[in-house]
Amino acid sequence: MREAGGRLQDKVILVTGAYGGLGREASLACAREGATVVLLGRKVPQLNRLHDAIVAEGGEAVLYPMDLEGATPDDHAELAVRLDEAFGKLDGILHCAAHFKGLTPLELTDPADVARAMHVNLTAPVWLTMACLPLLRRAADASVVVVIDAPERTSRAYWGGYGLAQAGRAALVPMLDGEIGEGHVRVVGLEPGPMRTPLRAKAYLNDRDPNARPPADHADACVDALAGGPRGVTRNLAA
Repeated sequence: MREAGGRLQDKVILVTGAYGGLGREASLACAREGATVVLLGRKVPQLNRLHDAIVAEGGEAVLYPMDLEGATPDDHAELAVRLDEAFGKLDGILHCAAHFKGLTPLELTDPADVARAMHVNLTAPVWLTMACLPLLRRAADASVVVVIDAPERTSRAYWGGYGLAQAGRAALVPMLDGEIGEGHVRVVGLEPGPMRTPLRAKAYLNDRDPNARPPADHADACVDALAGGPRGVTRNLAA
């Protein structure tokens, strides 16, 4: 149920990978806290279902279908233009989109798969953030929140381009926040730890890790990060 006076009341929040595990739960949570949620993803039917679920609870959401794998810098610039025309500002970005095919020795991986994983998980979020920074600066208080899969785990053997990208995402948080300085836009990281998602199932068959949690457990932390808090740091939600 949408809450009057929520932590994200009247804010415009863009969620990438919106219909995925954490993306879906965070999108619902943001809408319940008063945000208009821009749902970005490549599969329109799944976006429609999430949109309908948000509206059914009294929330507000709009769809922006985009395939991050094929999107060019011009496509990201067009996204920023469309957001400007519709809202005149952007109060936050939550980077949840992820691409992972499974654990494979690097020397046996198709080079195109390495490039694809690094692009969707790292280059595309950077491009999108760069394109939207002018809009974010118009907001009184804005956040770029980067969801990170623990680099100390994903930098081990067999994680390939996905693991390399996660190390880059972790580096992006203090780098970009340091460049932005003490302005109205903060950059923060969230490291949820193991979650029961289809992505994790590709790495761990018959996963029985008792520490793996449902994505819904971390939705409120996403709202908190978008609403405020320390900048330039990554918060470990599993700690």
